[in-house]
Order: sequence, then C-alpha cells, then structure tokens
Amino acid sequence: MTSRPRKPVPLPEARWPTAEEARGARLFTPATLRTLTVHERTWVPAMVPWRATEDGQVTPDNLDWYGRFARGRPGVLVAEATGIRDVRSGPLLRIGDERFLPGLRDLVARVREESEGRTRFFIQIIDFLTVRRRPETETFFSRYWKPGAAHRERLAALDDDEAWLSADDQGMRAHLAAAERETWAAVLEPRELRDLEYGYRDEVNDVHLPHVAELPTVLPGLFADAAARAREAGFDGVELHFAHAYTMASFLSRTNRREDGYGGSRAGRARLPLEVIEAARAKVGDDYVLGCRYLGDEVIAGGSRVDDAAWYGVQFAQAGLDFLSVSKGGKFDDAKQPRVGHAVYPYTGPSGHECMPTVRIDADGPFGRNVPLAARVRGAVREAGHATPVVAAGGLCTFEQAEGILQREEADFVASARQSLADPDWFLKMRTGQGESIRRCTFTNYCEGLDQMHKQVTCKLWDKDFDKDAPCTPLSWDGRRRLLPPDWEPQT
Repeated sequence: MTSRPRKPVPLPEARWPTAEEARGARLFTPATLRTLTVHERTWVPAMVPWRATEDGQVTPDNLDWYGRFARGRPGVLVAEATGIRDVRSGPLLRIGDERFLPGLRDLVARVREESEGRTRFFIQIIDFLTVRRRPETETFFSRYWKPGAAHRERLAALDDDEAWLSADDQGMRAHLAAAERETWAAVLEPRELRDLEYGYRDEVNDVHLPHVAELPTVLPGLFADAAARAREAGFDGVELHFAHAYTMASFLSRTNRREDGYGGSRAGRARLPLEVIEAARAKVGDDYVLGCRYLGDEVIAGGSRVDDAAWYGVQFAQAGLDFLSVSKGGKFDDAKQPRVGHAVYPYTGPSGHECMPTVRIDADGPFGRNVPLAARVRGAVREAGHATPVVAAGGLCTFEQAEGILQREEADFVASARQSLADPDWFLKMRTGQGESIRRCTFTNYCEGLDQMHKQVTCKLWDKDFDKDAPCTPLSWDGRRRLLPPDWEPQT
C-alpha cells in the first residue's frame, strides 16, 4: 500500500491547445445521445450547491449558479441530485410534486439563455433512505434503545451479577448511559452500537421495516414520475442516481443480502435498477435521453468491484440507457464518526477519499485515477455489442488528459466537477485557444468541506485578489465568500 505523501502531489503540467488545435480535437466534436446532438464531449457532472429553499424550490441563487456554468458552454451540464420524494431534505432541489415544475422550468430557461442553446441540460434524480444525526448518549438510551433479555444476559455475564437478569428497563438505560464504550460493545447489538456512535440510518437489508421491504414496489413509480416531470420542465435528459451511499447504489452493492429476489446474486441486485429504468423509459418515451451514474468500485470491504460494474453496464445498456457515467466510492460503510448532533457524511472514509481524492491521497494523486473503471465498463459494453456512451470523471483537469482518454477510446465524454467549479469557463477557454487564462483547481477539497457542513458550496479561488465589498457582488450567507465565479469574456 502506498503511504500518503507528506507534501501534496503537484498538478499535472498543462499544455493548452491553440484554437486551431482545439478545432481538430475529439474533445470538441459532437456526439449523439439517442436523438439528441451534444455539441462537444465536455461534461459538468452533478454537484450539490446548497442553494434551494428548505422545501426544495428553485431560488435566484440556483438560477445564478446553473446560469454561470452554462455560460461556459459545456456539452452537457447536469443539475444536482434532486429528490424524487416530496419529503423534507433541506436546501436541495426536489421534483417529487407538480408544484416544483415552475421553478425547474425557470432553471432550464436560464441555462438555455446563458449558453445560447449550446449546452444540453440534464437533471440527476435520487432517492435516499433515512439518516439521522448522531445522538447524545443519554438521549440514545432514554429514547431509542429498548432493553431485551439478551442485553440483560450479556450485562449479567460482564458484571458477574445475576441481578441484571431481572433489572427494570429504567435501571438498564441509566446504567448503560453512564457506562464506558467497552461495556456498550459487550452488551449492545452491533447495529445498536453503530446507531449510538454514528446515528441511525436505514439499510436496504432492513426488510423487517415495511417502508424498506416495499422499496421495490414503490421506487419504479417514483423515479418514473420524476423523470416525466423533468421532461415536462424542459430538461434535455435525466440521469438516474445509482451511485454512492444512496438507495439504488445500495441495491447494486454486494452488501445487499435481501432474500426477496432483489438482492444476493448480481441478477437479484440489478433487478430493481432495471425495473426503475423500464418504468422511467415507459414514462418519458423512446425519444428522450435517459442515463445513469453508478459506481465502478465501491471501495468498501465486501463491496462491489469493477467486475460487477462491467456486468451491470452491459445490463443497463441492454435495457436501453443512453449513457453510463462512472464514479467511485462515497459510502456510509467506512465513513468517519460524526460529532454528536451531526449526521454521518459518506465522503470522509477511504471510499469517500477515492470518490473525491485530493492531492494528498497518495503518490499518484487524484488525476484520472477512475479512468480505468470507465474504460473497463466501456470495453464490456462494446464487447456485448452496444454503443452506449460512457462518461469518465475524477481529477480530470488538462486538455491532454481529456483528449487522450477520448483518443484511446477509454470513454466517450470527459466530465470534470471540481475543475469546472474552479473555472466554469475552462472548456470554452480551451476551445477558443485561451487556455492560459484557466483558473486551475488545486484539489484540496475546500469545496467538499463546505458541502460537509451544508454550507453554500464555493471555490476558494473565486475570492483570490477579489474585492468582496465591490457593488453587486453576491455573497454567501455568512458574508465571507463570493457566491459566484468571476465573469470572463472571450477575446475576439
């Protein structure tokens, strides 16, 4: 295993193309997704900016955020993970009811206007299970924990005191609330200890819970209805969120042990995602773009690996998806323990570090480390006779990286989140031969730290050499950060 370097890995050297070179580059050639022409093979994947209202409605800040990315004219821009249920989920966009359509239509119109119709605008739709904040110890034992016979037996054996066998619930709760972790580990069930130390969360294996057991019955309709609303709102396509720590990725995971036909084997784990695809396709029609983002590797013990991802990719292509966007990691399973009062965050453990690697991850750095996953998926899909485009992402930040991926046929589109956040105009600057003015991401994850705290996501580079007191400059809620990147006008 490579040890983490003491110093950050330097950014890869970048040689930016002239305008003439860019015109001959595959990166800036058009591609087709079903019936939709995409003007170039550049892609800005979904990022959560924390700018919606608390009830999921589009705000002026959302319009400005997506409008600013559209001004850089990427081939595809994907709106943030948008909830398919009409449930409280904080300042994240939602699409679980007709009342969200007016705001989403405004969002589409803004992207059309700012990109002059050049950028194709997709929306990522997601389902997530219940995740609660880590409780105070006393609160956990007094409100959430239920003593049982097995607990009494373990505590009696641990203390060598049979009086615990007949102890009342209140006495058990009070004793364990005042105990040390060694006692908790000996007395509690593993799941109870996790709920105490990390906060409660549902798992797809919790089939004893009716709302979890019924997910295969409920989710295809919810995803299909959300996809239909997306088309009605004017989005060019829908990206089904099958990645990271959320519901659909959990069904695809090798850790899915359900015995109801929706877990266990690869075919069982893929069954619900395939039923979601079928239901969504039936609702949006055969002339509309439908793709997914899923994991090339979960990077957790007992999790799915690239062999699984390649097999899933073939099934998804056979089912008629129009693109496969490949990601990595980002799981709850190995996340860092949260502070009391905070929820577990899936990008803090080893799998999370692989999902959003920094320049300190290891001696290889974050640059293009996910490309082999996309290439493996693409190879399997092509070998099976499908031409479904594959999107590669992860630390892609130079022209030579992007063009090389396409020339070697490792992927069909090149996606960049953090570099696009640092400079939403970077694709346009490359295409017009003005790459020397690109503001380069340093991959320190300042942005990810804000996301973890549920603060409006910005880039530290936006504030460099900038007067935050200048008039008409939108600032973050705390007034300390620029809310949008600086403007840029191409030289003619």
